[in-house]
Amino acid sequence: MTSFRSKLLLFGLRYKDILKPKSQRLTRIKTVNDIYKFREIVETGAEKFGRLPKDLNVEIVNINGINAEWLSGKDFPKDKLILYFHGGGLVSGSAKSHRGIVAKFVKCSGIKALTFDYALAPEKPFPAALNDARKVYQFLLENYKPENILFMGDSGGGNTLLALLLTLKEKSLPMPVAAIALSSWTDLTNSGDSNKSNREKDKLTTENANEMFSQVYCGEEDPRNPLISPLFGDLSGLPSLLMFAGNDELMRDDTVRFAENAKKAGVDVEMEIAEGMFHCYPAVAPLIPEATFAMEKIVQFIHRKINFLE
Repeated sequence: MTSFRSKLLLFGLRYKDILKPKSQRLTRIKTVNDIYKFREIVETGAEKFGRLPKDLNVEIVNINGINAEWLSGKDFPKDKLILYFHGGGLVSGSAKSHRGIVAKFVKCSGIKALTFDYALAPEKPFPAALNDARKVYQFLLENYKPENILFMGDSGGGNTLLALLLTLKEKSLPMPVAAIALSSWTDLTNSGDSNKSNREKDKLTTENANEMFSQVYCGEEDPRNPLISPLFGDLSGLPSLLMFAGNDELMRDDTVRFAENAKKAGVDVEMEIAEGMFHCYPAVAPLIPEATFAMEKIVQFIHRKINFLE
């Protein structure tokens, strides 16, 4: 049963713009200019998901021309890390916009994280974001053992995360020890049943957003390309996965179908589909009990996979 606190939060998120003039609302993504407006909203509104705790520090770095930032704390292990792939529909988001979100996972796990600004569509469509992700991971492999690196990402970032895993397998490159995916966009054809059945329930996803974002990200490429839509790839040989989605979100079946296919391919997969929950709900911990429970499970998974006590 959905908690009362989550119902209050969802109500507030749904009607947060009700007092704004219609000219300032973004209710449907129809043009590239709408994407730019959406990008601005993501960048300025992300602080609502959490601020940087005083006991964590930020170090902004440049990795082969890619802006990135480390989040860490005092006495954190030097040799273990989370590589975080920020969300934003592959058209928005940044290390800065997701700083407060990533900080929650860093603080609760005691493991530092690196977040990076991969290329965004429409200016830079596929495969630019994936190429950036590979560059950053190759840099990390020069300094860290793969068994001490864990991938984590949300939404569009989860897409890039899973596509990178398929790329690493294809190139016979070292895999990270495990990966955590929050409401990952695994199917850019948007063919999952939940894209229709949850249309009335999911009031947080802007109308026509997924269709427009897919169009500008794919460009001239086939959206069924497994490096664009990992759902359609050969998932055998991937590392252990922990996947979350809200039962009421449009992308629910992107997680469900990917997890099912991965299990059939022999991958160790844990999946949580939370009743009444919304897109990337673990990111709002500790505001609601469902997100707090997810956070506890995430931390346990990280510690189990990355040998925290060593």
